Amino acid sequence: MYYLALLTGDEDEAVAQPGTAEFDAEVEQYAAFDARVADVIAGGAALYPSADAVTIRRAGTDTLVTDGPFAEHAEVVGGFYVIDVPDLDAATDLVRQLPAVATGSVELRPLVQWLPHDEPGPDWWMALLWEQADATLTPGTPEWDTAVAEHERFGERFGAVLRGGGALRPPSTATTVRGADGPPLLTDGPFTETAEVVAGLYLFAAPDRRAATEIAAKIPIGAGGGTEVRQVVDLGA
Repeated sequence: MYYLALLTGDEDEAVAQPGTAEFDAEVEQYAAFDARVADVIAGGAALYPSADAVTIRRAGTDTLVTDGPFAEHAEVVGGFYVIDVPDLDAATDLVRQLPAVATGSVELRPLVQWLPHDEPGPDWWMALLWEQADATLTPGTPEWDTAVAEHERFGERFGAVLRGGGALRPPSTATTVRGADGPPLLTDGPFTETAEVVAGLYLFAAPDRRAATEIAAKIPIGAGGGTEVRQVVDLGA
């Protein structure tokens, strides 16, 4: 079963900025983790700082684009993994080993669908889809099927640049693993206690920020939701 592990924490600019010694040291920690559990890793990426993000919202027929992340959370998403394990117990045992647990938290959520991807390249971007927590859709309902059809049409239009993506089960299925100041603790629910939750993500290629924003603006989102566009770090550079 595929689980999304969102790596979150307070964003330290020194650590978050690729090309710094602090960032490189953190990458080495994750490389060691990857080497230990390579057989169950089905995807993942590191992200540039949220200060470089673009947020897209819809207000009626208008599309609103602003600089910065979708919401001003105390913790921000710094990257993600997708792991393929039998159940939640196996998933939590695995993410307890992630460096992010020691300094922030990891939100685990089962995926309804996952489109695997190759090694991220220098022109990759991520669109993180946020929805109002009380407006998230349940798989198998007519509303879910309608939304799936909209995303299929988006996929048909932009298939040439899509590199991966997935849809998440409702936030009630989330488990957060947090280990700061002690052994890792498990709590039910997503990492953020706000009205918005992550509902899914896309990975796609675009030559620059403007082009990435134009593509992400076409992704279907629900009323009150938004799309947070973040550049993916090319760790192979």
